[in-house]
Amino acid sequence: MKVLVVGSGGREHAICWKLAQSEKVTELYCAPGNAGISSVAECINIGAEDISGIVKFAGEQSIDLAVIGPEVPLAMGITDELTAAGVKTFGPDKNCSQLEASKSFTKSFLARHNIPTAKYKEFTDIDKLKAAIGIYGYPMVLKADGLAAGKGVVLAQNAEEAEKAIDEMMGDRVFGDAGAKVVVEECLTGVEASMLCFVDENTIVPMESAQDYKRVFDNDEGPNTGGMGSYSPSLLFDDEMKQRVMDEILTPTLAGFRQDGLKFKGVLFVGLMLTDEGPKVIEFNNRFGDPETQSVLMRLESDLFDIFESVCDNRLAEQEIKWSDQRAVCVVLASGGYPGSYEKGKVISGLDEVDDDVVVFHAGTKFADVQGERAVVTSGGRVLGVTAMGATNDEARARAFENVKRISFEGMHYREDIGTILNR
Repeated sequence: MKVLVVGSGGREHAICWKLAQSEKVTELYCAPGNAGISSVAECINIGAEDISGIVKFAGEQSIDLAVIGPEVPLAMGITDELTAAGVKTFGPDKNCSQLEASKSFTKSFLARHNIPTAKYKEFTDIDKLKAAIGIYGYPMVLKADGLAAGKGVVLAQNAEEAEKAIDEMMGDRVFGDAGAKVVVEECLTGVEASMLCFVDENTIVPMESAQDYKRVFDNDEGPNTGGMGSYSPSLLFDDEMKQRVMDEILTPTLAGFRQDGLKFKGVLFVGLMLTDEGPKVIEFNNRFGDPETQSVLMRLESDLFDIFESVCDNRLAEQEIKWSDQRAVCVVLASGGYPGSYEKGKVISGLDEVDDDVVVFHAGTKFADVQGERAVVTSGGRVLGVTAMGATNDEARARAFENVKRISFEGMHYREDIGTILNR
């Protein structure tokens, strides 16, 4: 089978890495890919948001299955276009992709189907929003309604911070049109966890649990990022909590999809807050999370191609999905200054010194000519995800950080508390 993966980050590297292990995948392409992905797939110089270019390539190459990684092309309707061109595509259509592309769409869905989540109100008028400062107390949770690369959420600690965030979101439009509408939520307290689920029109199957770390610095300090690391399974996600999530969130969500005519096929990422009252939904995403995917797919023992194909064909219920009992930890190495401004083109050294069974998933990397030699250099904020397995969480952590120390590039920084339970 010929498979095309769309995207260029650590998530797409993990997907390609796992697909390359399938005996059924004879040709594997990634558009546009990155330096690391090129070791397991042929990288095609087509941008992830160049939908017409991707559809054209898929047709010319007779692609059997397309897998969409990032949220933006999904929101743009890439699945609809590929499907119309006769290409089987793993990823929700444009209608279903509103679950990530619009916070208010998701909050309305959750409220309509009585799925536990935070109280909320939405605003399109900056003056009315400022008049509502402190409506649910502090911290005040402000979310840009649209896509903002995982950075459109502000937890304002007081009225002054809230007003500043409102001016930036709605006035200065620091998140572009994503800030034209702002959702205000009550601040949930507890521990965050992530649940990735395979979903077709009839079935929802949770993957193994994972936790990621959004803040840039240790102890959850500093601004939000796309994610500074992850581990799987969650240390706080026991069998009882898994069952509660299935009964109170996942099963009602699938029923809600049916009632609302949402023919969701792909991965549903459920961001959770484990509160004293039980699990509550923070957000839905329409695709594999990054960097949760890196930890979760390390533990998948089943053929990922078979799972993708079964979802596309509405045969997910027939799949037996097996997971390793081992633990996985992924530590993200980021560029200096991230998530703010940062420089690119820094030479990465030590990639060939990593243990054979430790996987370095590339995110923001590319090849460049450096003093007449081909080198891997930085090309993004999150650069690499060093991912290790172990019999215990502590063993996986130790192995990951041991290998992190063998890699270096100018300005490199990372969190040292990935894989630990934080007092949040």
